[in-house]
Amino acid sequence: MQVRDVMTQNVECISPEASLRDAAQRMESLNVGALPVCSNDRLVGVLTDRDIVVRSVAAGRDSRTDLVRDVMTPGICYCFEDVDLKEAVQLMREKQVRRLPVLNRDKRLVGIVALGDLAVECGDEQLAGHALAGISESFVPGR
Repeated sequence: MQVRDVMTQNVECISPEASLRDAAQRMESLNVGALPVCSNDRLVGVLTDRDIVVRSVAAGRDSRTDLVRDVMTPGICYCFEDVDLKEAVQLMREKQVRRLPVLNRDKRLVGIVALGDLAVECGDEQLAGHALAGISESFVPGR
């Protein structure tokens, strides 16, 4: 089974120049906790609800004026749509991420594979459990 078989398609991006308030409103309307950040049709990072809370709100910054680029996570890991799902799960475990952007071979964003996709779509409870166990391990810096 390949990643494209289980990923969520038609993913909306946000610009690095958008305000955090706009990003939060988009997250609310889409009912998601993360948005890929794209510039000139290229993935440049990911913004999560946690990024907004920890890097802006908790720091006493202004979400109306802070920009996505100020708090997003740059240089993120991703996988290609045609890789075996087990490879993507292993990458999610290694990087301890719950969501993995999916690119085509032209490096254009085509989807996201998330823990929920593994649990619902792949039909392999053991694989989904394997992913969750690795992702949920305590984070050890430098690992």
